[in-house]
Amino acid sequence: MTERIRAALAARMKSNELPGYVAVVAGPDDEWVDVAGVTAFGGGTPMERDTPFRIASTTKPIMAAVAMTLVEDGTLRLDQRVDELLPELADRRVLTHVDGPLDDTVPARRPITVEDVLTYRMGHGLIFEPYDPDFPIVNEGKRLELTLAEPDPRTPHPPDEWIRRFGTLPLMSQPGEEWQYNTAGAVLGVLISRAAGGPLADVAEERLLGPLGMRSTGFHLPTHQAARLPALYLNGEPRPGSTKEEWSSPPVFPSAAAGLASTADDLLRFGRMMLAGGGPVLSRESVAAMTTNHLTDAQIVRGGVLLDGSGWGYGLSVTEHEYGWPGGYGTFWCNVPAKRRVGILLTQTADVLWNGTLTEFTRALID
Repeated sequence: MTERIRAALAARMKSNELPGYVAVVAGPDDEWVDVAGVTAFGGGTPMERDTPFRIASTTKPIMAAVAMTLVEDGTLRLDQRVDELLPELADRRVLTHVDGPLDDTVPARRPITVEDVLTYRMGHGLIFEPYDPDFPIVNEGKRLELTLAEPDPRTPHPPDEWIRRFGTLPLMSQPGEEWQYNTAGAVLGVLISRAAGGPLADVAEERLLGPLGMRSTGFHLPTHQAARLPALYLNGEPRPGSTKEEWSSPPVFPSAAAGLASTADDLLRFGRMMLAGGGPVLSRESVAAMTTNHLTDAQIVRGGVLLDGSGWGYGLSVTEHEYGWPGGYGTFWCNVPAKRRVGILLTQTADVLWNGTLTEFTRALID
């Protein structure tokens, strides 16, 4: 299985689809690590096992786990109205038509709950189909500089101002009715911070990153580590993104949707924690809740290309064989429970998400 993965990734490098990668396959007591190539096409430094990567949306399951530590100690309840902590989201209005004017709305039939946010059914997210960049709701999010889609350029607003501005938007759908991507992740970060009474980075460190020994994971990196971030690519060309200098200092808005950098070994620590049932940070019941599909069949179908038929737990996708989630810059983590296996693939080439590389990697893990 590991030789199959190595051969597939080597073929991608030979065809100049990847400058380099770090791949990991591990069980509870063993691990296979494959490191190859360099951090940039035509140059860069050698890829290393501890090379840091911008993990983008692979942030989502990690932050969902942080939220579940708050649920476990009673700081949050899954059925709790989020407006108890985020009054900016009280008395929601919902667009009559997703492509309609912002003032053509109806009242939300019920408040948004914590579980709505964790399952990405809070009523707001990316629009993929039908998609029109001139939808008023899309344009207004851009005007408010909320960074509701790609991680970069980063929003300039700190969490309180960000949630205030977001609260001026109507929802796109009724709470609980539709799975919609990304926005809920950003809202979750503000919710965690308000619930715990501290900055999101501090809460994550205290409750998850520190106890698991994820010392190279954070919303910013030491300068010498930030300087090692690989270059970003999309469709074979350099892709703009947050600079290494930006990664050297804390962001104004730490995004629980896509804001972390991490390493293969840190993600392995997280994956093994989930595979082992949550200790020392979560209970088995919380891991089970995170990794159980909470969507209806109809919601999965309407989730379109991103779900691609998979279910959704809390901050991650769930299929018959595995659970996990990729990041849009070219990262991926998943667990295969039946095989007691953790799989990690780290690149900074977004093309791996749809050019077949990720499918090859996942199939090898499952077989």
